[in-house]
Amino acid sequence: MTIIQDCLDALLHPSARYDALMRARHRAFMGPRLLGSLVALAAFPLYLAIRGAPTALEVAAFAWLVVPILLSYFLSRTGRYEGAHVLSSIALAGLVMMIAIATGGIGSFAAVWLVVIPLEATLSASRRVIAFAAILAVSCVLALIAMNYLDVLPPPDVGAAAYNIFMASGIASATLYAAGVAFGAEALARTGTSLLNVEEDRYRLLTRNMCDVISRHRRNGAVQFISPAAEALLGVPVSELQDHGLFDRVHVADRPAYLTALAAAALGNDSQSVEFRLRRDVARDPQGEPRHSADFIWVEMRCRPLELASAAGASAEPEVVAVMRDFTDRKHQEHALDLARTAAERADAAKTRFLATMSHELRTPLNAIIGFSEMIVQEDALLLDAARRKEYAQLINDSGQHLLSVVNSILDMSKMESGNFEILPEPFAPREVLLNSSNLLALKARDNGIELVTRVPEDLPEITGDPRAFRQIVLNLVSNAVKFTERGGRVTISARVEGSRMVLRVMDNGVGITQEDLKRVGDPFFQAGKTYQRRHEGTGLGLSIVKSLVALHRGEIDVQSKVEEGTTVTVMLPLTFVSDVEPLTDNIATLTPAPRPGKQDQGHRVKKSA
Repeated sequence: MTIIQDCLDALLHPSARYDALMRARHRAFMGPRLLGSLVALAAFPLYLAIRGAPTALEVAAFAWLVVPILLSYFLSRTGRYEGAHVLSSIALAGLVMMIAIATGGIGSFAAVWLVVIPLEATLSASRRVIAFAAILAVSCVLALIAMNYLDVLPPPDVGAAAYNIFMASGIASATLYAAGVAFGAEALARTGTSLLNVEEDRYRLLTRNMCDVISRHRRNGAVQFISPAAEALLGVPVSELQDHGLFDRVHVADRPAYLTALAAAALGNDSQSVEFRLRRDVARDPQGEPRHSADFIWVEMRCRPLELASAAGASAEPEVVAVMRDFTDRKHQEHALDLARTAAERADAAKTRFLATMSHELRTPLNAIIGFSEMIVQEDALLLDAARRKEYAQLINDSGQHLLSVVNSILDMSKMESGNFEILPEPFAPREVLLNSSNLLALKARDNGIELVTRVPEDLPEITGDPRAFRQIVLNLVSNAVKFTERGGRVTISARVEGSRMVLRVMDNGVGITQEDLKRVGDPFFQAGKTYQRRHEGTGLGLSIVKSLVALHRGEIDVQSKVEEGTTVTVMLPLTFVSDVEPLTDNIATLTPAPRPGKQDQGHRVKKSA
């Protein structure tokens, strides 16, 4: 049987070799026909030895048995399975009609074989072929009846006994052939069922073990089927996702996009892709405790119209098949990339601001140094007296001090950002630092026509922290407040204890800060307003240094401001500083040196004189 099957497989058309069901049908068509024809041809000599000289009808009948071989050759070369069955029905009907016409018409033993023609056509699995075979058989029956009725057929030349024998033989052979056809149909049906089960098992294995979720939807989003992978993805049984259960879990903001994609796919608009959020239930451990809180995951869904093979299915409501995949991690990575891109853009903008600011802050005192030093060099030509030379020397010194303060601010900011700025905590009286700082800036405030008010209670307790850093915080805040307050304004410094913290508040009624700039106040080198619109000098590091120093003290800072109404900066520092790490003596940073007596307004004088 293996040899026979291999020989049949070699005769198969290439179109049927890779389809198991079609391969079985081609075998079922060619096998019996080739075997039957070869057996009949092999038995023809034996028939001649027993029968003697054959009649013309017998020779024609045996010659007709070559037709199945030709039909097998036709199928092997063309692969047209339905066409081969049509030709087979015609060949069988021709053989039956030839024998029936010679042996009595409708009463012939061969007429019963007309019933086999539509039965054999059932193996084609084609309604058109079966209908053609049935019409052909009925036509042959009607033709035989008409011939008998018109008495155009020759009378049979056999006796009653021989007629009965031939009739019994015809019925028996037709029955056996019909039984063979039935067994062939059953074998093909069993093969089709087996292949279908194999396919179902394969797809069931895929749907149960793949991580992606496969679902089938109506046009309105109702779920007809969803694979078991949804249980692991959403933490709920598949039964709760049927119908509109899945839609209820879609984030409210994403539901229009979800339904639009399904509707577009149902209309046949090729494949659709949509990203949306799905609510995932709380996963619980064996003790019933939740492992994580309920949240939403990001899902990418690709959907396409479902192709329905049957005509009845084609007239039904269009459906959609979809594949969903969890890409929450990728979404988080995209968010992280966006944040990194934003940070890089801000760093690039900070670099630009730094260059623009430094070019101005360094050029002004350098021009003063170069200009006044050249005047001193040419004192003979300019006839400078001692008082004028002293004034120029003082301006050169003031410009140098200003340059030193700018460089120190940059170094302090760099050390704070790199983590090398160390806090040296010790007990100190904040009231004295506040009053001293207020006195240092009182002259500058008075020159600008600004009232500087200090409200510090006498019983303000000592705090533990870095007194130099605290002084820097106060000087920077008060200096900024004075700088951005117009003539006739007021700057108020106050401090009090609230619980375990000291609250320092610096208020002014100056120009204020817009809400857009308020979000970026404290960034290094950032200054509110357009760079080309600035009316005030500065590097933009003052509040950034304050913010970093407060953070090093484990404190908090809050900035509230309204344009044309003023700004309030609140600093909250713990009364007792607790460091998390041991200080490193080799990483101590140098803060801005204390101003010399009588030099409180150096920066203002340098810029004005230059």
